[in-house]
Amino acid sequence: MPPRTKIKSSLKLYWQLLSAHIKPQRGAFVFLLGLLLGSVGLRIFAPQIMRSFIDSALAGKPLSALLAAAGAFIGVALVQQGVAIATNYLGEKVAWRATNALRGELAAHALRLDMSFHNNTSPGQLIERIDGDVAELSNFFSFFALMLASNILLLLGILAALFAEDWRAGLGFAAFVMLSMYLLLKFKSIARPFVKARREGFTAMFGFIEEQLSGTEDLRSAGAVDYSIKHLIKHSTGIFSHTRKSTIRMFFLNLTIDVLLSGGLVLAMVLGFKLHSLGLISAGTVYLFVHYLGLLDEPMWAMTRQMESFQTISACVERLNEFQALRPKVGSGLDMSAAASPLVAPPLLSYAPPDEAGFHPVALRFEDVTFSYNEEDTVLHAVGFDLPPRRILGVLGRTGSGKSTLVRLVARLYDPQAGRILYDGRCVGQIDPGELRHRVAMVTQDVQLFRASIRDNLTFFDRSYRDEALLAAMEKLGLSGWLAKQARGLDTQLDSGGKSLSAGEAQLLAFTRVFLRDPGLVILDEASSRLDPATEQLLEQAIDRLLAGRSAIVIAHRLATVRRADDILILEKGRVVEYGPRAGLEQNPDSRFSQLLVAGLEEVLA
Repeated sequence: MPPRTKIKSSLKLYWQLLSAHIKPQRGAFVFLLGLLLGSVGLRIFAPQIMRSFIDSALAGKPLSALLAAAGAFIGVALVQQGVAIATNYLGEKVAWRATNALRGELAAHALRLDMSFHNNTSPGQLIERIDGDVAELSNFFSFFALMLASNILLLLGILAALFAEDWRAGLGFAAFVMLSMYLLLKFKSIARPFVKARREGFTAMFGFIEEQLSGTEDLRSAGAVDYSIKHLIKHSTGIFSHTRKSTIRMFFLNLTIDVLLSGGLVLAMVLGFKLHSLGLISAGTVYLFVHYLGLLDEPMWAMTRQMESFQTISACVERLNEFQALRPKVGSGLDMSAAASPLVAPPLLSYAPPDEAGFHPVALRFEDVTFSYNEEDTVLHAVGFDLPPRRILGVLGRTGSGKSTLVRLVARLYDPQAGRILYDGRCVGQIDPGELRHRVAMVTQDVQLFRASIRDNLTFFDRSYRDEALLAAMEKLGLSGWLAKQARGLDTQLDSGGKSLSAGEAQLLAFTRVFLRDPGLVILDEASSRLDPATEQLLEQAIDRLLAGRSAIVIAHRLATVRRADDILILEKGRVVEYGPRAGLEQNPDSRFSQLLVAGLEEVLA
């Protein structure tokens, strides 16, 4: 691809990223463009005043005329500085708002991507992509892009002014500018591959640092600190190598521009002297030529530096577009998860109308569902079962049997490779994820709590919930006494990860979250495994209230929790080895479930 086409392509992609977020600020943006034009006009006009001052002094005009010219020059210079400050301020403001909106868009896009992406992408890599690359975009817009636009306008304005003075001078300077721009465009991408590689290196390093810091205890206890330092040095060495290569290439570009600008100064002095000797221009006009060449010197150097920045921004734009082009494997509704699925699935299970609580229990069916995380090692093999409304399914199996994978498919964190999952007779691919997230809620043993108030931790920062609803839910789940002990009630700040809470308190807060959402299907993925005996009774009461009238899937090792189930599903190596009503399986001495109870459920499954 020719250099000019590459520039157009990169600028087009850059503008596409920001334009949607600049449109809401179109008034400020138009005013910003006006300031740029005004600033350029003042810079071109100021030397004209100085040329008039020189010619007036050489012509012996009165002191009052000289003072007037000097005053006008100072006034224009002050106005020019004011316009420059306003331009920088407004440029920063527009860029900050636009790129913050872009950050929000990218963060939302990241959250919509399926779990397979997040399993393969560390938080450090995402932070560098969403914040680091977008920060480069913001800096480029507020400083480099505005300077680039200003310098291009300044170049055009200077050439127009020179042609107005003398067509020969205009042609000479135009040839100089064209040669300089040709070289700039020729070598613009000379360092681009190495700059992109450097950005990728930073992303990998931040991901590595995040991973190592999260495993500090294990690293220190295993004596693996030297390993971490060795690989950190390896990442840093790679970044240094790419930086060195890009710097060397930019040095040769800078050297070329330096030679060109020195030649331009010689051109201005020779051309001015020649025309002045022929009586075609005044001494003030000679000054004008040299001054305009000085003005050309500034944008040429600035544009050279901006080309180096453009190497970075081009890499960032490519990376962000690649990131935006990622699509979740889990569809967004009205897509079919199985090729044979009809457009409208027949009602295989009876629909349960909403009860007095406001929710309606979900009917769930798995039809020969097969799933693999990496499309090689199958985790679930042709799993099938029915969960009628208002019934509780207990799922049992040893570690690695596929229990957690099954409930992840129920919550549609992944889609199966084969088979169908139906909710109230509708294929999961026909249900909008937002509706599904509202109707299905999951509580795991690892509760995610934020460094925020109890209120925000319960509502996930949704301010539409009234405090009365929060207090009623906590009272129903037995947390009123605990809340009364908190110094600031719902405004009490919790530590990140729930470090200020016991495991039981954290789980009860997670139950309250689910209770507030009022779902029709509740999934408990070993949610009681971390609770201490002191709060077990409170937990059991909370579970009873949470599951009352709802459909539920319970993965548990505790006998008390399993006895709550209406039906039992036993998995072994991803296959269903037993499925049926709990009471019947319990009374059948030949059933696996009955044998598990005899052998000791907790001991066998642990």
